[in-house]
Amino acid sequence: MRVEMKNRRLKEFIKERSHSKTGRIIVFTGARQTGKTTLSRHLFPDYTYLSIDDPILRTRYKQLTASQWNLQYPKAILDEVQKEPALIESIKSVYDQWTGPRYILLGSSQFLLLEKVKESLAGRCSIFDLYPLTIPELCTNSWDDEVQDSVFQQLIKDKLSVDQLLPSFLFDEKMTQKNEAWTHYTQFGAYPAVADKDLSNSERRDWLKNYVRTYLERDLRDLASFRELEPFQKLQNYLALNTGNLVNASAIANQIGVSAKTVQRYINYFEISYQTILLQSWSRNKNKRLVKTPKIHYLDNGIVQAVLQKQDTINGNEFESLVVAEMYKQLKNIQAPVNLFHLRTHDGKEIDLIVELQHGYYAIEIKMADKVRTYDARHLSGLSEILDKPLLHSFLLSNDYDTQHFDNKTTAIHVAYFLG
Repeated sequence: MRVEMKNRRLKEFIKERSHSKTGRIIVFTGARQTGKTTLSRHLFPDYTYLSIDDPILRTRYKQLTASQWNLQYPKAILDEVQKEPALIESIKSVYDQWTGPRYILLGSSQFLLLEKVKESLAGRCSIFDLYPLTIPELCTNSWDDEVQDSVFQQLIKDKLSVDQLLPSFLFDEKMTQKNEAWTHYTQFGAYPAVADKDLSNSERRDWLKNYVRTYLERDLRDLASFRELEPFQKLQNYLALNTGNLVNASAIANQIGVSAKTVQRYINYFEISYQTILLQSWSRNKNKRLVKTPKIHYLDNGIVQAVLQKQDTINGNEFESLVVAEMYKQLKNIQAPVNLFHLRTHDGKEIDLIVELQHGYYAIEIKMADKVRTYDARHLSGLSEILDKPLLHSFLLSNDYDTQHFDNKTTAIHVAYFLG
């Protein structure tokens, strides 16, 4: 399948790092089909590409000495390197003996790859996580197109103030482009393959269904040996149905017929294979954040739709998840040093997302409505009294085109304007 190229925000960070001392070995991790191979081959065209997925070649690469690696493959991309962890030791040996060789290590299993990397390559490498595309990336059509920072990213980087926001998304000169990207994202998610404009909608859905099947049949083998996949598939469906909800392992265990420990282990598999994120509950007491009930969010709405075998309709929780996932990816893309939480208080106040920066918080409430009013932002009021750092600003994200300032700390804004 020909995949239309979309530029990646991480590209500039990777190129810059590749010239540094810790850039002699660069590690890309991320879910399968997020574009790790495409990006690495584009950025490093003079590197030899080696597929460790091939069992015959894998054995031959394993037999090479450090000296042979230095002579034959002084610059190489090792794809699916977690399939043969011993090769990481070989790369370490080359690194320690010669200053010239440079390597790119790719892997779709965060746990298996990073466990070995942290053990053998600590201090010797730079690690980058590659996620599905963001809205600004979906707006590009080639490697040469600039990936512009969204309003959200500009706020995080202190390059935009709230009083600079347009009075309506309709005034944004790139509104049509951003809306098209947002509509695609809500329908099909943001994996690079389904962003190809030459694909029909049915072809996109077929790709997503095949991805889900491949994930179950192949990717999980990197993580665990299942005697049967049925309990895991039940949990996959349960989590897709309940994305954007609180996660209670004991309650889920009763639903799918396994132990709570098994549920926790399976949820961990989803996290380390880049399918979901767990959003911890905010608490003034940092120790309690680890024990309070988290929320789960799928990282790609296209995968949710494929798992549930539905199309063209999303509910409020799915909308919340796809917005949280987009913000999560955008923060990762700009290497922002932030923490993310959801917030629930004893008196019923619920905030979908709390973004913690060193100097304060942004609070985010998410509504799928086409029109919002002050009442929809009621949970955002009084937050300053709860938080242990200054509340920088609160945002109500929705499908309402008008930008409304409910007070000097609360703004309602169209979600595609905010994230596009």
